[in-house]
Amino acid sequence: MPRAAAPIPAHRLKAPDTRVYVGDSREHRATVPECKAREIDLIKAAPPFNWQRDYDRHQDRPHDDTIWNDSIPDDEYLKFTYDWLDGCIRALKPTGTLWVNIPDDWAAEICVHLKQRRLHMVNWCIWHYRFGQNRLERFINTKVHVFYFCKDPARRTWNVKPILEPTDRATIYADKRTYNKKEGDSGLRVPMDVWYGKNWGRIQGNNKERRPGHDNQIPEVYLERVIRATSNEGDLVLDPFLGSGTTCTVARELRRRSIGFEYSKANAASAFKRIGNGPYRIRYDAPTVHVNPIFGKRNLAQPAGSAFSDAPGTILE
Repeated sequence: MPRAAAPIPAHRLKAPDTRVYVGDSREHRATVPECKAREIDLIKAAPPFNWQRDYDRHQDRPHDDTIWNDSIPDDEYLKFTYDWLDGCIRALKPTGTLWVNIPDDWAAEICVHLKQRRLHMVNWCIWHYRFGQNRLERFINTKVHVFYFCKDPARRTWNVKPILEPTDRATIYADKRTYNKKEGDSGLRVPMDVWYGKNWGRIQGNNKERRPGHDNQIPEVYLERVIRATSNEGDLVLDPFLGSGTTCTVARELRRRSIGFEYSKANAASAFKRIGNGPYRIRYDAPTVHVNPIFGKRNLAQPAGSAFSDAPGTILE
């Protein structure tokens, strides 16, 4: 049986190589050369959630443009999910990293599936945002689960320096201990596993990052953290659900090669315009520094004779 020919990208840029393919990502991963050869360094996936969203509703699309069905039976959705996850796992290098966004509905199933495929969980992060859909019958959803898995924890790419941020000990308490750490990086820390703060919310309305005509969009600072921390310049980044193009846009600014698969022809064309014009916030030569203290600066002076007045470094909330 003859081998399937490699697909031709619908859109492409060079230096670094950036490609957008239109169609089902499961089919493309079986034919794109780098996927077949297991040469992908980093995969960032934010799949459809099966929440009855019309991801194409804002597009002035031609009648023959394919429309994604985001309302299928649960068993069909899980089969679809396991299929694309397994394809991503096959495409990864032995040193590769996989990131998956998923809501409460499917987090448990996906976590178990990835572990059964012998991937190693590095972190189970939470992306927290303030803009949730209003409802009265239960608490409002304001988070997405962010799974960070790899094939080999001893060989994964992990870059700490570009993602460090000021600690609460430094920004709130002026605690001298944080400036005298043996490991250096005075007053700084690796980000915690709940991600929130300025520029971290869902991209809505008149936000200057907003790409018109797309139903859903992840903030650039989110992809900056993922790409800087878990890939290197020249690495190959894959997004199996390109959407508004944030992954390839940020990857290109950070000098990574990238591939995006997008089901909708109209969405792919719109995303590519954004990719070619560059990101709004992220700059290669200036990593974003996040400062997200939840309190103002504290007065650390203790009254004379208090139980803590002679205990240097003790902080009271």
